[in-house]
Amino acid sequence: MTPLEVIAILVAGVGAGAINAIVGSGTLITFPTLVAFGFPPVTATMSNAIGLVAGGVSGTWGYRRELAGQGPRLRWQIPASLCGAVLGSWLLLHLPETVFELVVPVLLILALILVVLQPKIQAWAKQRGSHEAGLSTARLTLLTVGTFAVGVYGGYFTAAQGILLMGVMGAILPESLQRMNGAKNLLSLIVNVVAATAYTLVAFDRISWAAAGLIAVGSLLGGVLGARYGRRLSPTALRGTIVVVGLIGLFRLLA
Repeated sequence: MTPLEVIAILVAGVGAGAINAIVGSGTLITFPTLVAFGFPPVTATMSNAIGLVAGGVSGTWGYRRELAGQGPRLRWQIPASLCGAVLGSWLLLHLPETVFELVVPVLLILALILVVLQPKIQAWAKQRGSHEAGLSTARLTLLTVGTFAVGVYGGYFTAAQGILLMGVMGAILPESLQRMNGAKNLLSLIVNVVAATAYTLVAFDRISWAAAGLIAVGSLLGGVLGARYGRRLSPTALRGTIVVVGLIGLFRLLA
């Protein structure tokens, strides 16, 4: 790689780590950057997933306070993300990329709609007398299935999985955006770790370790910055950020 490419990938890693901590979809920065520099799409996907693990760790640590009290629910969501990521990683290595790329825009649009409608959905949930401590079996099952589905998607492509998770949780849980963001960071990290492990074991020679290393360094710093400043955003500002980033990602996917 040329010095310019090194700097560009490093900066893209910082941006991706910060956006992942605040919103999710940082892959929409690093993935196109790698492809623009001539990396094959599958190589770019795998190298990117490995590099962003570092940013996921720093972002999750930054939101550790928001994770307090979410253990009972996460005991269901964590295995769902884990199993989904395993299946998604397998699909990446065995199916044509075009299979999932056809449905990515649809999923992203649905997630953005759920994020925008979250206040009304939460108001409806409160009128029904729902609260986290008494999460019904049906809602918990729906949440677990939704988390698994996003895990499959994340293991395959990773881009915008954070927005999809926020959309799913926002539609089901009467929970604050910042607390859901903490859970999103943890679940996305699990998916990336599983995907990165699978890619390393099965396709070691198809990974650009130089690119993965640069993204790791950049995303580690970006995750710290994103968690530090993202936690200060109001619910409205955070929701607006999610929508704006999601629309930009949608445009880049369709372009």
